[in-house]
Amino acid sequence: MIGGEGNGGVIYPELHYGRDALVGIALFLSHLATCGMGVHVLKSRYPAYTISKNKIKLTPDIDLDNLLVQLKGRYHAHQLSTEDGLRIDLDNGWIHLRKSNTEAIIRLYTESHSQVIADHLANKVKADVNEIHKGS
Repeated sequence: MIGGEGNGGVIYPELHYGRDALVGIALFLSHLATCGMGVHVLKSRYPAYTISKNKIKLTPDIDLDNLLVQLKGRYHAHQLSTEDGLRIDLDNGWIHLRKSNTEAIIRLYTESHSQVIADHLANKVKADVNEIHKGS
């Protein structure tokens, strides 16, 4: 089992429960050595995705729980996960919203096969959030 974040911090419980970029590097290099191929060949075997990272400012008048319920309603036809905020899996990508543990913001990540679609998904969710907030 392994976990990680986009900032390069890898968590490898067999070693310890802290983020450790060097562990990630060691695991990656070990995998390259085991599979006997170069980085370019290995990368070509995986699908290509692009990510759009955004923030939505939280103000005292935003009811985050209600906001997430409203978003779940809007995207009910898609696969949803509330394990860590709200994740919405779409045919052309995914959306993930979660409250920051360090700032008064909602982190909004979208990912797709193209940057244009990832950015469009982010803008769509931001518009949804604004519409929900104005209606409450």
